[in-house]
Amino acid sequence: MEVWVSFPSRDSPNTGRSIVNYDPSHPIGPQLHAILRQQIIRNALPAGTQISETEVAKNFGISRQPVREAFIKLAQEGLIEIRPQRGTVVRKIDAGEVLDARFVREAVEADIMKLLAAEVPPGVVSDLRRQLDEQRRAAERSPAEFIQADETFHRTLADAAGKVNVWDVLQGLKSQMDRVRFLSFNPMRYDTLIEQHGRIVDAIEKNDVRGAELAAREHLRTVLEDLPLIMRANPDVFTDAPAAAG
Repeated sequence: MEVWVSFPSRDSPNTGRSIVNYDPSHPIGPQLHAILRQQIIRNALPAGTQISETEVAKNFGISRQPVREAFIKLAQEGLIEIRPQRGTVVRKIDAGEVLDARFVREAVEADIMKLLAAEVPPGVVSDLRRQLDEQRRAAERSPAEFIQADETFHRTLADAAGKVNVWDVLQGLKSQMDRVRFLSFNPMRYDTLIEQHGRIVDAIEKNDVRGAELAAREHLRTVLEDLPLIMRANPDVFTDAPAAAG
């Protein structure tokens, strides 16, 4: 089912509208959470935007209960702040949370690469190389398409290593990292990320366990270089002053 939903934007707080899809035959709560999460991560609902249970329920033609459930889950992910008697607001990005999430993700994915390189399932390497080609095409089109291709790549790695459930657990943890990625679309930087993906695939194909681990760690440390620049370019989006990024 398609509906028009009003999403305030930084430039036009009262006029932003998007078409969203949801399936009325399935529970609306999880779908609503996914829709709102995507809007926050993609900056369609910028930091500081106030969102209302009543307005969201009205837009979707549903009761407030599933909206409340979605809001609670978004708050648990650190994406919104529910302030009793004062309204709900999209949280600014905390750089410390981004760095903590990166630290955990590196530890988890480095081990995933080691497992996969030690025992590579048939067909995985060819699938990953096909995905590298798709990433190059996606990078020429839009941030959303590249980031989706990137997500598919990392989820494929986890699935091939038998750890897809672990990858799913990481989703809530890395929400703030995903918001940072949408703040800066640099095709040249994406070329670097794709090259790093290629080195991961090369190591896996050679059953180079140590090489796959190191390639994953290098890849996931890229944000350490990018974050200070992104913070300085978007100071109103972060809780920290730009100078705090160093």
